[in-house]
Amino acid sequence: MHPELDRLRRRPDVEAPGLLAVDAADRLILDASLDARRTAGAGQLCVIDDAYGALTVGSALAGAEQIRVHQDAVTGERSLAANAAELAPSASYRSLSLSRELVHGATVVLLRLPRSLERLNDLAGIIAAYADPDVTVFAGGRIKHMSVAMNDVLSRRFARLDITHARQKSRVLIARAPRDGADPSPRRALHDGLTVCAYGGAFAGASIDVGTRLLLSHLPTPRETPAIDMACGTGIVAATWANRFPEARVIASDQSAVAVASAWETAAANGVADRVQVMRDDMLGSQPDASADLIALNPPFHSGAAVTDRIAPRMFADAARVLMPGGELWTVWNSHLGYRAALERTVGPTRQVARNAKFTLTASTRR
Repeated sequence: MHPELDRLRRRPDVEAPGLLAVDAADRLILDASLDARRTAGAGQLCVIDDAYGALTVGSALAGAEQIRVHQDAVTGERSLAANAAELAPSASYRSLSLSRELVHGATVVLLRLPRSLERLNDLAGIIAAYADPDVTVFAGGRIKHMSVAMNDVLSRRFARLDITHARQKSRVLIARAPRDGADPSPRRALHDGLTVCAYGGAFAGASIDVGTRLLLSHLPTPRETPAIDMACGTGIVAATWANRFPEARVIASDQSAVAVASAWETAAANGVADRVQVMRDDMLGSQPDASADLIALNPPFHSGAAVTDRIAPRMFADAARVLMPGGELWTVWNSHLGYRAALERTVGPTRQVARNAKFTLTASTRR
């Protein structure tokens, strides 16, 4: 049962009691794939969406070499690096984007099932397009997050699909004989003159969620420094800023590779890619202290599949670090979460700008 993986940690992601770096689904994927991994040669194992490194570290400890890895979250990449350095210092792996290079010629793929069917379709499509014809895909997850529709998605991309018995509320789908492969392509939708582009798994897809709509209806005018769309998702706020204010320079930042790719496509589709800089970052880690005067934020409250109230306060603190005195953080949040006190404490004086049945929009001035 891989006791060495009990030492895995989530850092730099949120750490708290009940938030685990490895779970029963990781262990079941490793067990189900053991024989296949033993026969895979160096460079023939690919790991996708390994949350904190359990699949990669577990495979390295079992002897796998030259593992190719793709993780959507930049925090996942950094967690894997820290865990591998501690538990498997001789592990040989490299992190890659979701591309042909990631899966080309792979004979074994370990995959944590995403909750988004569109994301699963994108992943299955690129595996089917470029992996070895004899590839075996071990796609596992917690049963509460799985659906029969996942079987249908994989069955469209692979001719054979087997399903393991459940163990500790987890299950693995085993796909073989790839067919109908395809590179991922973004979904597109037009909303009030704005084209929104979204790869599978991006928050809200190609739609505009209610909270973002509230922010857009009261979007402040950018000032002298680049305005920052923090946790930008598909880049709706960044593209809208650039559209409404032709002189504005905007930074769109997100930890998710899917979000960053989607935001870049959204900026390009709206003709503002020359004024929107899209970055993959852990919060605003790449931005200097006191360097911005306007940040917009619609904070997430999920860390992977776990719901937690610890993410937003960390984001408020990093926004406060990046804001110059007198700069403003415009935050839209589910009203029941009651973030105003935290914003007052962490950033500075906070006023309510607008409110609807579900969301509150506030502006906090940096002390």
